[in-house]
Amino acid sequence: MADLKTKYLGLELKNPLLVGSCGLTASIDSIVKMVDYGAGGVVLKSLFEEEIILEHEKNMKEKLGSQESNLEFLDYFDYQLKENTFKKQRELIDEIKAKTDVPVIASINCYSVGEWFSYAKLLEDAGADALELNLYRIPSKINVSAEEILKGYFEIVKRVKEHVKIPVSVKLSPYFTDLGNIVSQFDLLGVDGIVMFNRFYSPDIDLENDRIASGPVYSSPNDYTDSLRWIAMLKEQVTCDLSASGGVHTPDTFFKMLLAGANSVQVVSAIYKNGSGYIRDLLSGVEKWMEKKQLANIDEVHRFGRKLVPNHGEVFERAQFMKYFGQHQQ
Repeated sequence: MADLKTKYLGLELKNPLLVGSCGLTASIDSIVKMVDYGAGGVVLKSLFEEEIILEHEKNMKEKLGSQESNLEFLDYFDYQLKENTFKKQRELIDEIKAKTDVPVIASINCYSVGEWFSYAKLLEDAGADALELNLYRIPSKINVSAEEILKGYFEIVKRVKEHVKIPVSVKLSPYFTDLGNIVSQFDLLGVDGIVMFNRFYSPDIDLENDRIASGPVYSSPNDYTDSLRWIAMLKEQVTCDLSASGGVHTPDTFFKMLLAGANSVQVVSAIYKNGSGYIRDLLSGVEKWMEKKQLANIDEVHRFGRKLVPNHGEVFERAQFMKYFGQHQQ
């Protein structure tokens, strides 16, 4: 039987399947069920920087009362608010540790540089085995340059790395002109992993009811190719681990991500659509591919995958439409 054990962020995984950050990873019952079906680890539902800050400000305004000018009390109250904010997170991590044997990766969705980085340390203290930073900022302000945004991203990573000792990964968007260079800079900053890629909330317009509505929530089975392309191109150029995220709906796609060089594969939409039991089907399908290719373990899968990559990478690098359709006839 194929051996699916692997390492990601220095953590021992019984297999490369991680349940990505989502509502499914906010409940102990849901997490236990997914682990029972074979999940190799979980990324907890993200704590959003905006929610943390807004909750903090709301409590400061509502509960200080006569103590609003007492600086010593302000410091204590600020500390107590942080503790309360992360109490549920700590309790969830404790329960996961008590009822399962998989690594727990905490997640923060962040975009600015500020004092909130102490929350990363609180997550470490809560028992998280690693931390995933979901860096997400829509560059809609026309007076904010790409250089300024990137400077903020790098500062976020630097600050977090200063606050924690657990491994840190960064979840990125694919929408960078110099994505390869940016990944290499994060690698040089000492991040332990890069997750490719974010899936964004997409707004739509409901014409019948004249309102803004949500676009498709789940990924499509065809959404995996960007992750596949970039993991294959960057695998030999960076030292940090690479995790595939987005569009993994079948065992075939899962196995392709491993061939491309992914150290782990994050799955969300396929579990929402098919239920927790589908985790078992995904892993069984990967095992069948490994046995068919006579690959005993994940290291052999990676080595086999590198043999498939062209010497100069044109297949992965070239993206022009006419390359494939210029001579197509019906």
